[in-house]
Amino acid sequence: MEAGARAVLFDAAGTLIAPREPPGETYARAARACGIEACARRLGEALVQSLARAPRMVFPGAAAAEIDALERAWWSEVTGATFERAGVRAAPGALRACFDRLFACFASADAWIVAEGAHAALAALRARGFATGVVSNFDRRLFGILDGLSLRARLDLVVLPSLAGAAKPDPAIFAFALAALGLPAQCAIFVGDDRAHDLDPARAAGMHAIDVQSLATLADLPDRIATESRPPNEEKR
Repeated sequence: MEAGARAVLFDAAGTLIAPREPPGETYARAARACGIEACARRLGEALVQSLARAPRMVFPGAAAAEIDALERAWWSEVTGATFERAGVRAAPGALRACFDRLFACFASADAWIVAEGAHAALAALRARGFATGVVSNFDRRLFGILDGLSLRARLDLVVLPSLAGAAKPDPAIFAFALAALGLPAQCAIFVGDDRAHDLDPARAAGMHAIDVQSLATLADLPDRIATESRPPNEEKR
């Protein structure tokens, strides 16, 4: 790691925040509320598959005023594909009502929890002079979620595909964040949980990457960075 690191960027879901319950359970409960019987386990597995096969949430040439509707439509397609893969059959009206419930649910901070040690890590990093930010493939609901979890005030920037015109693992989204901070890649650290979308592309972009799963809690991150940034000759003293 470069001793001159000046910024720490994070993935959002799976790193700084996590769903309060397995998403399949949330999907199944919303379905039941709309008169649809569905298996939480099957829905959870189908959601992972649907997300893996979905196009990136990038809308070239779209006006800023159109983004919210385009993101909602993207999630409607993913949700529809999820129910289809899970073998759920229901009237179109019931499925639309279920999607409306799910979209509103996951927009609320109540549906999410803060990763253990996240607040402490962000406070310590900023106290040590680091800029902090999020680079996520989430949609613009993330701003309200981070506000509701008292995380946004501790972040210098939040970069999403709709802002950067690119989504992870495209290096362009990392370049967008670095340009916003005015920093070269070697001065930034990226913390994430997904090798293919977070860690490998961050390293390919020239950043140092830390797997959040290698930490007991995020509270350990500032000291981990300090240790890895220490020059070899200082470590031997």
